[in-house]
Amino acid sequence: MTMRPKDFIAIRDRSAEDLLALLDEAVSIKADPGKYRRRLEGKSLALILEKPSLRTRVSFEVGIHQLGGYSLVLTPAEIKLGERESVRDVAKNLERMVDGIMIRTFRHEILLEMAEEASIPVINGLTDFCHPCQAMADYLTIREAKGRLEGIRVAYVGDGNNVAHSLIFGAVRFGVHLAVAHPPGYAPDAEVVRWAGENAAASGARVEIHEDPVAAVRDADVVYTDVWTSMGMEGEAERRKKAFRRYQVNDTLVSHARGDYVFMHCLPARRGEEVCDSVIDSPHSIVFRQAENRLHVQKAILLALMA
Repeated sequence: MTMRPKDFIAIRDRSAEDLLALLDEAVSIKADPGKYRRRLEGKSLALILEKPSLRTRVSFEVGIHQLGGYSLVLTPAEIKLGERESVRDVAKNLERMVDGIMIRTFRHEILLEMAEEASIPVINGLTDFCHPCQAMADYLTIREAKGRLEGIRVAYVGDGNNVAHSLIFGAVRFGVHLAVAHPPGYAPDAEVVRWAGENAAASGARVEIHEDPVAAVRDADVVYTDVWTSMGMEGEAERRKKAFRRYQVNDTLVSHARGDYVFMHCLPARRGEEVCDSVIDSPHSIVFRQAENRLHVQKAILLALMA
């Protein structure tokens, strides 16, 4: 499969057919990784990490290596995007030295400028607007656990943040029934919700936005949450703890889900805040399989863009 345009910026940029092909490729890679070990032989991937990273860095570094390529990590100490050097100049330098760029940054506009200026593929490793690689791994994990995506009921409880946005985009493309529950004032971006409303019918998806967590979780096949305070918002932590208190995923809340529900979290988790130990450590939890699947999905993305 060859993806066009050249970059992987947001799930909504891609057709359902392209996205499903990526998931299928990820399944094949996971089943037989040795078959792919030389597909990107000699190719280089620059990892621009403006935010701390465990899963994103490790999965991309290991992934490109397992495909036969190699990575170079660039932190703010090296480049200071927009300060020491403009985004355009960084892009124009890197396009002459490496074969692809993964960027994990704060402002989505930085990613868009990098993709516009660089002639090589640019992959969104996370911005404040969306987190597409995470959501692709999430939907791969749901399909593994439930055997399908169409009609699966997913409840996302928490902040209407970048993860929520990508889950919404994916739900629309894959025909998922997604219910988002958020405290007042923490809804997903209105433009994202509008886009979902305009496009959901094509796949049979349904996207609902609630302020009642019980309404979202009722009869859910999947219960998903994220931290209440994302990176860069630490100054809001105490205010957010108060606003999100009744949105904790605990035994009482998940009792409203289906008996065979699975629990998901993009990690890292703040145990005792958005989720309690008895849920994240329960037999229903698939959070570490979800984390592993970042590796397989991202290898499929790398192959699609750089092979």
